[in-house]
Amino acid sequence: MSLALLPPRRPAPPAPPGPSRPRALPWLLAAGMLAQAAVRLWFAWARTAPAANPDETGYLLAARLLAGGPGGDLSGNTFYQGGYPLLLAPAFWFSHDPATVYTTVMAINAVLGAALFPLGYAAARRFGPARRSALPLAFAAALLPATTFFGAFALADAVLPTLVLAWLLALDRCVRNGRAGDAALASLVAACTATVHTRGSVLLAVHAAALLGMALPGRRRIRAALAGGAVAVAGYAAGAALNAHVRAELYPRGARDLTGILTSRLTTLPGQEWALSGAAGQLWYLIVSTWGLAGAGLVAVAAALARRRTPAADRLMAGVLLATTCGIAYASSAALPDEHRVGNFAYGRYLACVALVYALAGATALARLATGPAIRLAAAGALLLEGAALWVTAYAGERLRTHAFIGFDFPEVTFLTADRGALHLQEAALAALALLGGLLVLSRLDRTALTAVALAGVNLAALTFALGPHARRVPAGPPLPGPASGGVVADASLGWAVRTALMYPVWWTRLGAFDVRAGRPPAPGVCTVVVPLPDGTPPEASWPAHPAGWRPHAGRFWASSWVSWHAPSCPRAGQ
Repeated sequence: MSLALLPPRRPAPPAPPGPSRPRALPWLLAAGMLAQAAVRLWFAWARTAPAANPDETGYLLAARLLAGGPGGDLSGNTFYQGGYPLLLAPAFWFSHDPATVYTTVMAINAVLGAALFPLGYAAARRFGPARRSALPLAFAAALLPATTFFGAFALADAVLPTLVLAWLLALDRCVRNGRAGDAALASLVAACTATVHTRGSVLLAVHAAALLGMALPGRRRIRAALAGGAVAVAGYAAGAALNAHVRAELYPRGARDLTGILTSRLTTLPGQEWALSGAAGQLWYLIVSTWGLAGAGLVAVAAALARRRTPAADRLMAGVLLATTCGIAYASSAALPDEHRVGNFAYGRYLACVALVYALAGATALARLATGPAIRLAAAGALLLEGAALWVTAYAGERLRTHAFIGFDFPEVTFLTADRGALHLQEAALAALALLGGLLVLSRLDRTALTAVALAGVNLAALTFALGPHARRVPAGPPLPGPASGGVVADASLGWAVRTALMYPVWWTRLGAFDVRAGRPPAPGVCTVVVPLPDGTPPEASWPAHPAGWRPHAGRFWASSWVSWHAPSCPRAGQ
């Protein structure tokens, strides 16, 4: 996975003799990983309840189900696969309290995200820098918001960057040495990624093509490819069984048909225009979210693929990385429903899983090249960024201003423009290019540590802006008053946002359905009935046919109001 570009400015100095550095390296990596986990926990600690719904609730319900607890009904929503919830299931073994479980989930995310530092170090070393340069650069790059922001939420995006980078490193070893063990490891990680998210299906398809390409040179590599293929098939089958179980339990009436959306987009001209423009918007965000470094990295990787004198292994890995990137951008955009939000046209979440590797590729290429080629590489990345911006602007037009802007979709962009309420496409691009220029100047000084400090400082400032004290917090208190007891049902007319928000904190039972208009009393064992509260209606009038003795308690979630009616007496959960 090295960059076969122009020669570096000067040969890298040889490592000093003696075993001191090899012995110290594991300790440095372990200390750096602990520091990475601490930073991630610091930004996530204040949040003890889901905010990004229905996504977070979908993953948490699946984790609770896999841990042996009650599930829920997410029919009609996007299917949230079972691979990530399987990692979270142990959090439900030690506590029933939703806030405690959520904090444990944040700790799991922090540890898995912190693994990006040693993995990033290994990737940086493949790109050419010496150990003393690769360590600070990998530490700083691992703090990119693209790889850190989503770790503060119960989302599969918290672990996808780690899985994708681990897969690239394992596949790179396999491509270079042709060993069956490395092929099996890469296939196992690819199958796990496909179990975690549909983006992993693109990765698995690219992985299969890479195994096929690797098998062409010789018999030994054919054996490795066959071993890798067998592990990939077995892993995919196990993941499919897990996902089938989750789908049957949590989506009894079916999930959102993203396959149908994808098919309609791929078979129509307007659909192709939507998919290609959305993919361009994702590439634009990838470059902006890495302060321009991914633009240089994309150009460097493409040059390695196109250059004839590039070694075969490097060309194959460059093709793997670019195919994965373009495949994810195109397929995810084609399957994205039109939700009339700005994120339909420029979105960073889907390509966040490759942001670190491109940032490292760009940073190391800029540092290794002479001044003239480095400037040309940065300029090529800037042209790629501006080209994507023009494409998005030409296709989306006024919709960039009239459609809903959700700040959660744009953490890096809102930091660059200091505006949480709107997308300023060109302003964000210019700010990212200014940061790229500053990093380029620092790279000319041969001060890798200084460049890493600057990069880490920008990353931490962006995370503080996105997740700091001014970011929205979700109340940690239980949404229903009183002790956890009996069955809980929601009226059919209750809004989906409220219904979804109640599923996770109601930990002791599966949220059921009820129709207050039928005039019938709730089923035996039901102790709580949740009904909507229209504006101007007193809570006491929200359910005229309530049984005698039941008491109302008003609640509110964002812009929606509801009333929870409670039976006069019910046994506590677990009794």
